[in-house]
Amino acid sequence: MGTMVTGTMVRGRGWLLAAALAGLGPAAWAQEATELRMMWYSDGIEGEVMADLLARFEAENPGIDVVLDNVAYQVIQEQLPIQLASGQGPDVARVTNLKEQAEHWLDLRPHLEDPAYWEENFGDRLDWMRPDGSDAIPGFLTQLTLVGGFANKTLFDQAGVAIPGPDATWDEWVEASRQVAEDQGLPAAFAIDRSGHRISGPIASYGGNYIGADGMPAPIDDGTMAFVTRLVEWTEAGLQLPDTWVSAAGTTYRSGADDFINAQIPFLYSGSWQVANLSTKIGDAFDWVAIGSPCGPEGCSGLAGGAALVGIKYTEHPEEVARLMAFLAREEIVKEFSERTLFLPAHAGLVAGGGLAFRSEDPNVPPALDRFVEASGETVAMADALPAWKWANAYYGVLVTRISQAMAGEITLEQARELMDRDIADAVANAGQ
Repeated sequence: MGTMVTGTMVRGRGWLLAAALAGLGPAAWAQEATELRMMWYSDGIEGEVMADLLARFEAENPGIDVVLDNVAYQVIQEQLPIQLASGQGPDVARVTNLKEQAEHWLDLRPHLEDPAYWEENFGDRLDWMRPDGSDAIPGFLTQLTLVGGFANKTLFDQAGVAIPGPDATWDEWVEASRQVAEDQGLPAAFAIDRSGHRISGPIASYGGNYIGADGMPAPIDDGTMAFVTRLVEWTEAGLQLPDTWVSAAGTTYRSGADDFINAQIPFLYSGSWQVANLSTKIGDAFDWVAIGSPCGPEGCSGLAGGAALVGIKYTEHPEEVARLMAFLAREEIVKEFSERTLFLPAHAGLVAGGGLAFRSEDPNVPPALDRFVEASGETVAMADALPAWKWANAYYGVLVTRISQAMAGEITLEQARELMDRDIADAVANAGQ
């Protein structure tokens, strides 16, 4: 996207250009474009859509070049925090760890022509990405997401197994999927993304709570362990595809989406951001449906969230970053991005006005998006509190690390519980709290 000067240019004709500009004086140098770097990851086709939008921005703003650095999600999760901790990083980044890293985001408010537009259209979720008590405008959600499941309808039909109904429990979903996998000779019944975020809606459905009365992390409770125990037992029994969790270490993220796309499992628990990815990669190979979230004793909850585009406060070009962000946050741009990526928009005016025309000829897509919209009203209180809670990601990471070890037989569930409490206490202590 941006104009890059190569070594060949510098050694060859570059010196002629430099000499010519030197002769023209300071005014010529002032016309040199400002380069902004955007760190971006993609679940589906959104990187291609963003590239189109950035080309349009550059046409409107010839003094700014934007380099789109497409990276793996693991880079966003593991390498970007290291850069930020050292006071470095890109100018803009697409991130999901919104609250915990809020101290590193640029406050766009002083550089925006119309902060009221941002408050009106994005204000209900700005607390997800700014320090507690702050009125900063760090960025906006590129999409609202909801954790939920997908079923391979074709596999269920071929196995003669009915897809469980809207009030079906986790146990009922796993059993139905087991029957499909057994009938169709599949390696496993289901997979849940290797992510503490993914399992937190189900944990809330089982009565788990992470947040103490003082707002600090609570000890691992019986509700949390109720779902964790099932998850470990399902994996040990081969019902959950073991590789999704056991073959990775630490907090490394791994999705089961590719296994679902390749028809290796009949049930995937991931989230709404996968709709475009599934549509693109599955095509007409089989029919699939979104199912919301299976139920526990306390509800049938997923977890709302989102990826946000934020300015990084270490940028040397805050005015240009604000100009880029203001362009991408325009209602018509958000509308186009949402329609092309099949993401749920997080723009209040756009949602209220309706009229979204998601651009897909795939008959599986509209009902899937409709089901996620419906499921967004089924979340329980603990899940709703997590996006704006600063300790959420620390809790998620501890869950993934220790649950995986229990699945691998390295520790018992009792030891996992003790270690999770210790790890969470260490995270709080290391943060100086």
